[in-house]
Amino acid sequence: MTQKLTVRLVGRDLPGAECGDYRDVHVGVQRGAEPDQLVRADAAEAVFEFEVAVVAAPDGSRDFKGPYVQGKRGERFFYLTWGELPPGGQFAMFRRAKLWFGDLPEAAGAVVGEVGLTDRAGMPLCAGVRPPGVVWG
Repeated sequence: MTQKLTVRLVGRDLPGAECGDYRDVHVGVQRGAEPDQLVRADAAEAVFEFEVAVVAAPDGSRDFKGPYVQGKRGERFFYLTWGELPPGGQFAMFRRAKLWFGDLPEAAGAVVGEVGLTDRAGMPLCAGVRPPGVVWG
């Protein structure tokens, strides 16, 4: 049986549109191989919302499907992708953060999370982000 789940992630504490050697920095959620829902990194917050399908895996555990879902069964995740987007230019990714669907609470219909988007060095958050780095409610 397939259920639709709306994932809403609120990112706070963005690093700014200029960080390190990067300019015109934006963050988005990755859909397939492309950035989606881009937000300039000097915004007060970044809100991403997308749907995934939750299905039963052969072993009875939850599995996730859809254009935002990356990785193999049992290790599904989604990316927040960081890149430069100059006016009139194309998005040039320079780093990503990975958030795991397996960390989501079992919920009917929707789940909301919050994450700080600046790392300890003042740069865009990258690498794997698991609780308590992201708080799902």
